[in-house]
Amino acid sequence: MPVLPVRTVHVLVLGGTTEARRLAESLAGDRRIRVTSSLAGRVSAPRLPPGDVRVGGFGGPDGLAAWVREHGVDVLVDATHPFAAAMSRNAAEAAAQAHVPLLALRRPGWVAQDGDRWHAAGSLAEAAGLLPGLGKRVFLTTGRMGLAAFAGAGLDALWFLVRSVDAPEPPCPARMEVLLDRGPFTPEGERTLLRRHRIDVLVTKDSGGDATAPKLAAAREAEIPVVVVRRPPVPEGVPVARTPDEAVQWVLRKLYASG
Repeated sequence: MPVLPVRTVHVLVLGGTTEARRLAESLAGDRRIRVTSSLAGRVSAPRLPPGDVRVGGFGGPDGLAAWVREHGVDVLVDATHPFAAAMSRNAAEAAAQAHVPLLALRRPGWVAQDGDRWHAAGSLAEAAGLLPGLGKRVFLTTGRMGLAAFAGAGLDALWFLVRSVDAPEPPCPARMEVLLDRGPFTPEGERTLLRRHRIDVLVTKDSGGDATAPKLAAAREAEIPVVVVRRPPVPEGVPVARTPDEAVQWVLRKLYASG
């Protein structure tokens, strides 16, 4: 049976997701592994994972590569949000510069079910353009970043319920109510929310996972159309794990190989 190297191996997890926290929990339980989680700092009160934690940006791919080299990182895991495309590109370039293996941890996307009335969009701007033909009272669950796409004059007749963890900053839709909340959400809670606010169209990113999926079931039951923004692709050549357990096994295989 392969034996892990005697030296402590440093794994840097680019986090901010539930999967990243679960991966850090699994890795931190092995005394032969040092895990550092990096958080972007965009949420005011993040749930901190075990192990070392750093908050803030690196200054682009060059800064990330320099940090990896300076701190002796052996393995890099990109477990950021599926829509953090810029960070994923930076991770791929930094890993190449620093000559360390890189894994992307991505929860599977959602799959439409019978009765769903989904409309695919390639961007927030494309999603905004679909809205006038779908409804007038919009439940917007794309987070506080990117609201400018829904602030155009052509959408002034629409009313938006914006749900996010932290308060959004302008530019924002002209007619808007903000609901500060954090998942996981319940099916009954989502049904009640849709009825109370008379929602007739839902906008979401294809984030995947169970924490925010109940809104899709509630929309299906209410026969409400859903605009689903497609997630950006993982950078070419980067292997992908779909679960924290898969990521742990990938990390261990890399450690065995290095030992």
